[in-house]
Amino acid sequence: MLRRDFIHSAVASGLLLSSGLSLAQKNTTTFTLDGTDVYGKKLNLHDFSGMTVLVSFFTFDCPLCSDDLKLMREFYVRNSKNKFMLLGVNLDTNKKDLDDYNELTTHAYPKDQRFPTVWRNAPGHKDNFGVIATQPTHFVLDHNAQLKFKREGKFQANDWDNLWLSL
Repeated sequence: MLRRDFIHSAVASGLLLSSGLSLAQKNTTTFTLDGTDVYGKKLNLHDFSGMTVLVSFFTFDCPLCSDDLKLMREFYVRNSKNKFMLLGVNLDTNKKDLDDYNELTTHAYPKDQRFPTVWRNAPGHKDNFGVIATQPTHFVLDHNAQLKFKREGKFQANDWDNLWLSL
């Protein structure tokens, strides 16, 4: 590796670490998720094979989560025909909070604007996304369910560009 390339790589890595964005480099982890959506339908990440999937971990009372999900919903509506799926994973400890969120979204959005949402604390729910320490946390997965990038915290302007390029 040339010294110049090493310096560019080190600077880019430092900027990414400080911004909360993680890019997939030689990542061979295939993410999995097996659960039940808020309507009682079985849901498996494998169901979205061949698509770019944005998996967003959120809680009902998180203002940053609400802001991000509003914009992500708009992106979902505009790109659902472009092999794109938005999948919400609720982290609330109390199922009633998820039920309240679902009730609100059912009344607020037409059916074609609602994306699948699962409750991570549901009996039988399994995934390998690890510990989610920051809310919201988003994973963009490629058509093979491998990580393209991860954002801890609010989705940034360049994340939208990266998501668009992932389609």
